Amino acid sequence: MTNQAQDNRPHFVLTNTSEAKPFTAHGGGGAQPVPELPRAQHGASLQAQLQTLRPMAENAASSQQDIGLESGIGLQIQFQSQPGVVLAFESLANETQHIELLSIRQEEEYTYANVFVPDGKLEHFEKYVTEYLAERKDKNGKPLDHRALLDTIETIRAAELRALWTDDPALLPQNPDESFWWEVWLPERGNRELVIEDFRKLASAVGCTVSENRVDFPERTVVMMHGSERQFSQTAMTLNCVAELRRAKETAELFDGMDTDEQQAWKDELLARTTFPTHTDDVPRVCLLDSGVNRGHPLLSPTLTSTDMHTVEQEWGKDDECNHGTGLGGIAVYGDLTDALATEMPIQISHLLESVKLTRGEGDNPGNNEFHANLFAKAVSHPEIAAPQRMRVFSSAVTATDFRDRGRPSSWSAMVDSLAADVLGGGQFPRLIVQSAGNTKEHHAWITYPDSLSTNLIHDPGQAWNSLTVGAFTEKVETEEASIAPVAPSGGLSPFTTTSAAWDKAWPLKPDVVFEGGNVGQSDGFAGTLPSLNLLTTHFKHTERLFTTTNATSAASALCSRMAAQLMATYPQLRPETIRALIVHSAEWTEAMREQYLPADKPHTKNDYTDLIRHCGWGVPDLDRALWSAANSLTLIVEDKVHPYKKDGCTIKTRDMNLHALPWPKDELEALGETQVQMRVTLSYFIEPNPSARGSASKYHYPSHRLRFDVRHHLESEEDFLARINAAAALEEDNHHTNPKDPDWRLGERRRHKGSLHQDIWEGSAADLASRGHLAIYPSLGWWRTRPKLERYNLPAHYTLIISIRAPETEIDLYNAVAAKIQTPVVIST
Repeated sequence: MTNQAQDNRPHFVLTNTSEAKPFTAHGGGGAQPVPELPRAQHGASLQAQLQTLRPMAENAASSQQDIGLESGIGLQIQFQSQPGVVLAFESLANETQHIELLSIRQEEEYTYANVFVPDGKLEHFEKYVTEYLAERKDKNGKPLDHRALLDTIETIRAAELRALWTDDPALLPQNPDESFWWEVWLPERGNRELVIEDFRKLASAVGCTVSENRVDFPERTVVMMHGSERQFSQTAMTLNCVAELRRAKETAELFDGMDTDEQQAWKDELLARTTFPTHTDDVPRVCLLDSGVNRGHPLLSPTLTSTDMHTVEQEWGKDDECNHGTGLGGIAVYGDLTDALATEMPIQISHLLESVKLTRGEGDNPGNNEFHANLFAKAVSHPEIAAPQRMRVFSSAVTATDFRDRGRPSSWSAMVDSLAADVLGGGQFPRLIVQSAGNTKEHHAWITYPDSLSTNLIHDPGQAWNSLTVGAFTEKVETEEASIAPVAPSGGLSPFTTTSAAWDKAWPLKPDVVFEGGNVGQSDGFAGTLPSLNLLTTHFKHTERLFTTTNATSAASALCSRMAAQLMATYPQLRPETIRALIVHSAEWTEAMREQYLPADKPHTKNDYTDLIRHCGWGVPDLDRALWSAANSLTLIVEDKVHPYKKDGCTIKTRDMNLHALPWPKDELEALGETQVQMRVTLSYFIEPNPSARGSASKYHYPSHRLRFDVRHHLESEEDFLARINAAAALEEDNHHTNPKDPDWRLGERRRHKGSLHQDIWEGSAADLASRGHLAIYPSLGWWRTRPKLERYNLPAHYTLIISIRAPETEIDLYNAVAAKIQTPVVIST
């Protein structure tokens, strides 16, 4: 085998940023006994504070009466405890005087109580202080001086907005002009309807919007309000109506439940702060192969022209008739609209849409007697004929209704592989195809979650080697109803998703990644979907409603396609194999995934990690990480090619391998000694499928070629490394495998080389990594070699290699050390 060294032309991307740390709240110590304060001094202080409040209370009452308020005339007062002392808050309320304790909260070593004091009732507390100073006693000598209450109080002041905030302090925006959805908890005060009416009047006057929806409790009414802290704080009258404030849990149900006028207003607001690209051929497209898209929707019309709408059957038309493709279009452009609507930040859209109507139904099979493979190929051809020069990612949520293939290639999945590799075009224009894994829709499977995940398998054509196959996870757990619990935990796999857990070990590790796909609610042995557990998107009948909800791997695949298009817009020069690699390389497993599939009571084995990947893929991708902003990491990407085979007389033999020198700073890594570092390697390439070849059920005869990667061992010389790789390649020729002796990889050589996308993670000491200065790419068996009569043995194999190092923060600057080693780098800027 010939060694083609790549030392002289590396392609590098270097990053060095900080990592966000989780918020931690620190409480005070245990409560102290009530102190005996200097009575005269403390009483005088409280008396002065109450005197300061009197004109404020009188002004508030006068203003409220002037504008015709009929409820809640009075003032909100905040009592703060002595440090480390429990505030005797129950003694602050007085039902006879209609003085109401609204809320209490603990912050550090202080207790805060908010109290509503009606007009003219401030004297209730003034009397308390007067009796405290006079050391009043009853006729039996029992103290009536309220010391047990007043000695726990440090300050009394008018309540400000932040005093009414009873949610996590971190959830209140630092910018007082940022608008968001509030949960406003209103007191009942004897006439619930009057309280609500007065609050709506006051909120409207300061520019806030109050939703029509509400929830009634015995002593509270909860309404939703949209506005900023600055708006809400313009007048004390608004605050005086409120018992407490929290941040609303913004779910799809909030927007989906709005009436048409409210949805229209939110649509207008979103469009006003959204910028779209011009319709030129250098802007990447997400091409949806689904049920069509109704481009008349005002949120979609800026991204989709009539000339970019196609269909595989003219009699079907091009429009969406089943409320599926239009919804995926909304996700592909904006992501989950819940997030887009919940912020006031400007939104920059970097890509546009194309649509091909591939099915008349909802996601599952095209519903036509023609081969699915042919329909899929026809769908891909239409936009390419219309606009051949465009960058695009093909996004398909259309799958078979069953999973009988169990990973074995089908005519449909083989066509996906062929199209991705551009077999008919000689491999000049490969395609990125994002394919949903298929869904679990049976209610009994949801009830038996998570066990059902291992038996509900990926649907055809999700087993395609060259596709980016997308499963679903979820962070949506707010059911809005206490009697209904989410089936999946936050960060766990979605109950809708499918896996490759029961596939034969020869087949690829699928899904490749997972994106948000929504959750399911359960109650009393029943399970079902809820709007609050779904993603918000665009409704196909926009003249009736603008918003609807969607879920499952269809939504997840649209999110993945959106990320791919965003990467294409940033890196237009990158090949489809590279975009696929970037997405997978950026993925991380959530804690819920790790807890589910990596047992905590024993060391994790390579089988454990394989099981994790066959359920969760490589985890949840992150756009920022894919755009090279991962914390404390150094990243190398290479787009290259290798000639795997050659003809030697009448025999086809293995030809070349590529050796890549890794620019890691040896001295700096050795200085870190036993510090644990992590190296992640991703190898992505497209194979040419041959499902009709002899032994089509064999992993060796379906792909045209297979590539492997290996990294030099600790203390292994370059000569020994090359000799070991040549020996491994020779064994592969005879259908044998090496016996790897590098245990610090998560999967290892035998498990990672499945399909046409290989990833593995090595973890060890920095000193160990310092001596691993080379990585080899070498070929393995494929039908280009075993079927010489087809004369494909001279073809090159393109591939993308991504390697990153992650290290803890240290005083040693690895970033600049690597940059200094690179003499002529090609830097891809973010």
